[in-house]
Amino acid sequence: MKKAMLWGALAAATTLSPALAQDVKIVLNEEADVLEPCMATRSNVGRITMQNINETLTYLDIKGGTGLQPKLAESWSQNEDGSWRFKLRPGVTFSDGTTFDAKDVKHSFDRAMNPAITCEVPRYFGGMTISAEVVDDLTIDFKADPVQPILPLLMTLLTIVPEETPVEFIREPVGTGPYVLTEWTPGQQIVLTARDGYWGDKPAVTSATYLFRADPAVRAAMVAAGEADIAPSIAALDATNPATDFSYLDSETVYARLDHSIAPLNDVRVRKALNMAIDRQAFIGTLVPDGALLATAVYPPPTLGWNPDVKVWDYNPDEAKKLLEEARADGVAVDTPLTLIGRTANFPNVTEILEAVQQQLQEVGFTVELQFYEVAEFEKLYSKPFPEGRGPMMVVAMHDNSKGDPSFSMFFKYASDGRQSGIADPKVDDLIARASAATGDERVALWQELQAYLYNDVVADILMFHMVGFSRVAERMDWKPTMATNSQLPLAEIAFK
Repeated sequence: MKKAMLWGALAAATTLSPALAQDVKIVLNEEADVLEPCMATRSNVGRITMQNINETLTYLDIKGGTGLQPKLAESWSQNEDGSWRFKLRPGVTFSDGTTFDAKDVKHSFDRAMNPAITCEVPRYFGGMTISAEVVDDLTIDFKADPVQPILPLLMTLLTIVPEETPVEFIREPVGTGPYVLTEWTPGQQIVLTARDGYWGDKPAVTSATYLFRADPAVRAAMVAAGEADIAPSIAALDATNPATDFSYLDSETVYARLDHSIAPLNDVRVRKALNMAIDRQAFIGTLVPDGALLATAVYPPPTLGWNPDVKVWDYNPDEAKKLLEEARADGVAVDTPLTLIGRTANFPNVTEILEAVQQQLQEVGFTVELQFYEVAEFEKLYSKPFPEGRGPMMVVAMHDNSKGDPSFSMFFKYASDGRQSGIADPKVDDLIARASAATGDERVALWQELQAYLYNDVVADILMFHMVGFSRVAERMDWKPTMATNSQLPLAEIAFK
């Protein structure tokens, strides 16, 4: 109370108030296991580093609704051969004082694509051969085969590091962004501090402290008590104060990835039975917030090429039992225990949701074990190379696609060589390759065809919900969440009332 009164008095009476108002505390659901720049497309890393420490060539403005915007690239154009030329911003320096130029961009791309360090970025550049060529200090060309019409949009994922950055994971990232890492105490907090010499506008937030609490009720209570300023993710049950709590359209899709190479998940009847055994609608308004949508793709409905004719699997436990009996009669080992794998604190009510899914699957005759893992161990099960000697696993995850195109999902989720794909289907590979290179109506039609084929014919996975998010924001803050909040939280977009 005394601190709040003091702040109010100073805000009214002096010009020194911004110094008190410019520190912000953000409480997140998951701790960052790494701060490696090329892992910033993973939500628990990107919420801290993306556009704060490390920037990208282009930026998709979801908050302002202005679309693709310049960041470290001032402009871009397509060359006659289909490659893309980016003109870089002059006068930019990294936080270590070195000058930003085209060599840094090329190194950042080559480093991120190098299999020796297993970055997240290559997942989004799958199905193409791509190379970067320095034209001069402030000009770089990217050439892709097949030609990629949305390559400037793909560049919103490539975080830029200095040319001197080694090809190995680093603990202390260096970037062109407005902030530097000044403290990282594992298990406790991470602190970013605004730096001098940033090329852009000076942000209102001078420092940000990130705290980590798995329980959404605890996160909400911390903001209410003044122990934190922003909780980007709280449960709908805790969003009870209209003055501080905001719902937002979420770009996250909850699904269970199935490994089609392991029996009995290699039988389509078993995969259909899994889908029919889950009463998705019963979750809406209970464990999953009202406003969430039932999913038929791993990206949300506003995405280009969404197919409205693909319908959600009916909840039909009797048909699920019948399919299992048919498979059993043909010698399929349907009694093999399946492991349902979740990521600890991945989203509100994740434990309760997966316990309910486990029960529903067991009611139709499946044997299901439920296991939860922290993010680092979870990734070993979610991404290739999958563990040797593994049994049949249903890996539950949230996938974020706020970019508006299926290219940011389809290759690494479903292509035979995709890092998180559980299938190997030549028709899927062909459709992904053709759709990624297509434009206009052809692109839309190919993505729609692929969505229907994956859902109805391949039955690739168990798609569940397009989520609705809730945030709690202290009343002194001038900030509201957007569709991109789960994947990145640029501090420069935060202001104070």
